[in-house]
Amino acid sequence: MSRIVEIRGIRVGEGVPKICVSLTGRTKEELREEAELLLRTTDLDFAEWRVDFFENADSAEAVLEQLAELRNLLGDIPLIFTFRSAREGGQRELTTEAYTRLNREAAASGHADVIDIELFTGDEVVRELTAEVKRLDAVSIVSNHDFDATPAQAELVSRLRRARELGADIPKIAVMPRNPGDVLTLLAATYEVSSEQQGPIITMSMDKTGVVSRIAGGTFGSALTFGAAKNVSAPGQLAVAELKGILNALYA
Repeated sequence: MSRIVEIRGIRVGEGVPKICVSLTGRTKEELREEAELLLRTTDLDFAEWRVDFFENADSAEAVLEQLAELRNLLGDIPLIFTFRSAREGGQRELTTEAYTRLNREAAASGHADVIDIELFTGDEVVRELTAEVKRLDAVSIVSNHDFDATPAQAELVSRLRRARELGADIPKIAVMPRNPGDVLTLLAATYEVSSEQQGPIITMSMDKTGVVSRIAGGTFGSALTFGAAKNVSAPGQLAVAELKGILNALYA
């Protein structure tokens, strides 16, 4: 497997960690404002649409219509399509069938470059979805989020490897630290998996204690970090301009 995943000319897994900003508007108007703000003021590599925030997220037709509008607004900025379930820190739940269909249709639309698939949706579902996303010429992130704690290093490594085994182009994990030692655990797991050189991974430790992982994660092998433009989508995110300056100083 290539160590680099290229998306609209952005090479994930090479050079300075890439910066992604999440769009969390609840209405079409709010999403349009957020997208326009990104284009005017933010130096980013990726945009992520957090579909679970959208007021019409339970309507596949409305979601696909909004996705097309975002694609048009964002131009060539790579776009990640993410429906984050409530059990993993998101705003709502869908049935497994509805979740699978929504992600498949988003990939088929051609408007989303990357589809985020939750690791614990079920092995067969994830395996089928990653294969379908690849067939449709999109990229898959297979993700896991723990907002309560940081699992042991061996468990973090196991989850990242499992995501890869299920077909992920880019495994991702985000965890909540209870102390600085938990951040070290996350970074050690990141280094262990990234050293296998099987392709890029994304990891982060959340909240204020974990901010260092968003800044220095690239040193340990995390290929992408999340910053905030208007609203944060997870605890501990830094403003994009601040994050960009720090990354340039660290990795230039």
